[in-house]
Amino acid sequence: MAEHHDVAYTAADGNDYVAHEQTYEGFIKLVKYGSAAVVTVVALMAIFLT
Repeated sequence: MAEHHDVAYTAADGNDYVAHEQTYEGFIKLVKYGSAAVVTVVALMAIFLT
């Protein structure tokens, strides 16, 4: 049988950790501002549509 070893992702070719962190930070900003926008729209609907 083949031996299975742990994969070292930090040593793998082609990993761009800086780009990974930038993408994650962008995703977090999108979620933060998107959630704030949804809360604002719902609050304005509650005020003006009742």
